[in-house]
Amino acid sequence: MVSASLLDPARLWTRAEVLERPSPVPAKNGVYAWYFDAAPPGVPVDGCHRVDGSALLYVGISPKRPPADGGPVSKQTLRSRVRYHYRGNAYGSTLRLTLDVLLADELGIGLRRVGSTGSRLTFSDGEAVLNDWMAEHARVCWVEDPQPWLLETQLIGGVDLPLNLAQNAYGSFHAQLSQARARQRELARSLPVLPR
Repeated sequence: MVSASLLDPARLWTRAEVLERPSPVPAKNGVYAWYFDAAPPGVPVDGCHRVDGSALLYVGISPKRPPADGGPVSKQTLRSRVRYHYRGNAYGSTLRLTLDVLLADELGIGLRRVGSTGSRLTFSDGEAVLNDWMAEHARVCWVEDPQPWLLETQLIGGVDLPLNLAQNAYGSFHAQLSQARARQRELARSLPVLPR
């Protein structure tokens, strides 16, 4: 079963390893699974799947499911998504947005509007702080899959994944996480826009 590669991985990869060149992450379609040796404050981990003491808290896919209306298909790959989650910003990564929101008080960071229009929400200089936190606590594994959205749905339906919101409306942490993200967005909209 393909999901066994994510639930019983041969290894978990660090930020430094993923960002090496050449990257070990394939430029293919697939599913990735994020394990954490320390959960952000308030995240329930008791029912989570564990590997070597780390809890599986989030899964994602690349590319996303093709649009039903026949629109353009995403060109993202496992490599581009996993690397972006480790070094990008909250605007382009749901995982980073969630981690930033949950760790804001602990790390002393906050969501802000940035850029000329103020429509982008990131943690600005706090993104580098999250990079360091992820380097210390986050590990990832992946599996290639030509239709990753099918495996993602299976995993979300069968494993407790508190940091996943999509397809996880009945998850034990869904309401709290949704509220925390809404509060950070509301606070960001009340503050001045930062230059890029």
